[in-house]
This record gives sequence, C-alpha cells and structure tokens, in this order.
Amino acid sequence: MKDAPLGLDPALVLGVHDALIADYGSQDWWPAETPFEVMVGAILTQNTAWTNVERALGRLAERIDLNAESILALDPDDLADALRPAGYFNLKARRLRDFCDFYLRSGGMEVLSRLGAEDLRARLLAVKGIGPETADDMLLYAFERPVFVVDAYTRRLFARLGRLSGNEGYEPIRAAFERALGPDVPLLKEYHALVVRHAKDACRSRRPLCSACALRPDCPAGADTSPSAR
Repeated sequence: MKDAPLGLDPALVLGVHDALIADYGSQDWWPAETPFEVMVGAILTQNTAWTNVERALGRLAERIDLNAESILALDPDDLADALRPAGYFNLKARRLRDFCDFYLRSGGMEVLSRLGAEDLRARLLAVKGIGPETADDMLLYAFERPVFVVDAYTRRLFARLGRLSGNEGYEPIRAAFERALGPDVPLLKEYHALVVRHAKDACRSRRPLCSACALRPDCPAGADTSPSAR
C-alpha cells in the first residue's frame, strides 16, 4: 500500500549521513540570497538541473529585481523568455506568477512565516503547480521548518540500499525520515543536499559508480557489481 506506514532504521539513516558527509563535506545548500529567491528556485528546478535554474535566475535578475511585485509586473512573454534555460518556460512562467499572486495575497514572508508548518504546507499545496516536493523544499530551505524533502534521488538511493521497494507514497517516506532524523533543520537540509550530491556523482540512474561509493559496504546493489559477484 502506497500510504502504509514505513519503517526505516534510524541507525542506518544516520549512518548514510555520516558516510556521505565524510566523503563530500558540508554542502551549504540552498544557494540563494533571500527566502523568496529560494521559493522561486524551487519552482524553476522542477524537471531540470540546477545549473539551468541558475541561468534562468540570472536572466531574470538582469531584467527585474527578484521580488513578487516585479515578477507580476513583468510582461508574461518576457518572463517566459527569461526562464527559457529552465525548460518548460511557458508553464513555469505561469506557475511562478500563480505563486507570486498567492504570496502577495497571503501577506508575504512576514505573514506566511508565522503559520504552523502543516497549515503553511497546506496553503502551498493549494497553489497550482506546487506539489509535495516543491512545498517541502520551500518549507525547509525558505521557512526553516523541520520537514524532509523526498525526491527521485532519495528513492533511488534507498531502493538500492534495499530499504524502499519503489511503490511507497510520498508521505510515508517523508514521515519515516522525519522520525529517523528528528526536528533538526540543519541536519535535514544537509541530509537532502548530500543525497542529491551523491546521486549525481556516484549513485547515478544509469551506470552508477559503485566502486567509488562510500555506501557500498552496506549496499546490496553495489555488492552485486563486485568482481566476485559476477
């Protein structure tokens, strides 16, 4: 069942963090100057690499100040053109405008930051184009709320570690990691960033670099690639 409670061994979850931070060091993620810029980036990074988001943000910053009022005042076609490097630029321009409208109608950061995490999450999810992963990116990195961001990298890594089957829903995975890691915002940020880094550098979708993986001793998928297993 996709929504059935999921058990993850806290020792294993924390062990993954310890192994990855020893290998990669602190990631100091999310790269943005303001919480609002974090939220813009969370929308633009849907279905694209962060390098493309950086290019889009740079093009947008050349035209306007990065705030909700300026984005809404910009001609929609000009906004879409600025976002072109991020892909799906017409769709993302509409989503960004919808979010900016919500942001201003809600009172901006001053009002939104006073809301409880679940209330704020529900309001974000009600905005067209914002799903659970994007909402949790915003909650964790912009609002400093103790939530775990579940992405494709998390699913891939923990499926290869033999801890996920691939059929679990978003919420059971999120809840399991939050139980294992606790309400530690810096740890939750670092954990997510390390998983992303490892999935890009070693635990790739195709041709993973298992021989260089810090988690190989505990990874059934990695063990299957050893010379003795062939």
